[in-house]
Amino acid sequence: MKILVTGGTGYIGSHTVVELQNAGYDVVIIDNFDNSHPSVLQNIEKISGKKAIFEKLDIRNKQALKDFVSTHKDILAVIHFAASKAVGESVENPLKYYENNVGGTVNLLEAMQENGIDNIVFSSSCTVYGEANPPVNEDAPIMLAQSPYGNTKQICEEVLLDQTKASNLKTVSLRYFNPVGAHDSALIGELPLGIPNNLVPFITQTAAGKREVLTVFGNDYNTPDGTCIRDFIHVVDLAKAHIKAVEYLINKKHTSSFSVFNLGTGKGSSVLEVINTFEKVTGVKLNYKIGQRRVGDITQIFAGCDKAEKDLDWKTERDLENCMKTAWAWEKHLENNVNSQS
Repeated sequence: MKILVTGGTGYIGSHTVVELQNAGYDVVIIDNFDNSHPSVLQNIEKISGKKAIFEKLDIRNKQALKDFVSTHKDILAVIHFAASKAVGESVENPLKYYENNVGGTVNLLEAMQENGIDNIVFSSSCTVYGEANPPVNEDAPIMLAQSPYGNTKQICEEVLLDQTKASNLKTVSLRYFNPVGAHDSALIGELPLGIPNNLVPFITQTAAGKREVLTVFGNDYNTPDGTCIRDFIHVVDLAKAHIKAVEYLINKKHTSSFSVFNLGTGKGSSVLEVINTFEKVTGVKLNYKIGQRRVGDITQIFAGCDKAEKDLDWKTERDLENCMKTAWAWEKHLENNVNSQS
């Protein structure tokens, strides 16, 4: 019962490895630590009590990837997280994103095909929908991508679809909404490099004094409080969906060789709601200000999750308060580590 997880020391990858191990799977991780840290491996082992097989490997290195996979031919399925993921960086350096996200996926699929591995769960994104009318279901039209990052997710889905038609490959593409929160142990969580691109790490870093002020980008949107609305899903709920997706494939529950599922709560929360919820559960007042709208931000989006609930037997269990509570515990864990090392 061996599962290969690419990018398994990243934010969602590390939580998924823990859930796989808790479910009894043997896990093989490959990562190049481009957006993570080696200490994550020890923290995964502390949580689950199990040691994963690990190889430091870049999926852009086609031959190294093929050689590694050929030594693990008993892999039942691959969960593919390894990708560059910063929207702003993708605009500044698109070739990196196409080489890593698209080229790396092609390399992985070639290695899988050569070694008879036919099941893959792909880490996709709700960005493929653009500004659609919520709740957004899987049959919503794919919109023109607003960034090279978003475009790589669309292209990879097309590559996977084409490969399922040309081979024995079976694919589940999981379109995430907004992953937040951290593991209850506070040993793993989101670790953004530099200035965070996402709301919740910016909130926790502001609360911890790492950032002077949190800017809310616009309060004149057509929403109840004027701020943008997103679907915030706890990362542990998200991780558990990957185990459901793997079992959907290996237990042959799928009716199509290419399946797509939205992963969200089915409920939208505004930026100000998130801020207020954080203040409520932590007792920490946030220094925030209202700024100008940010180019490219859509007004509101949240998921239609009926398909995942019906076909994968999955739905979220944690609420926004738990998301904020665990995110803050993770931030304090990081602070304590820094203080203990200084």
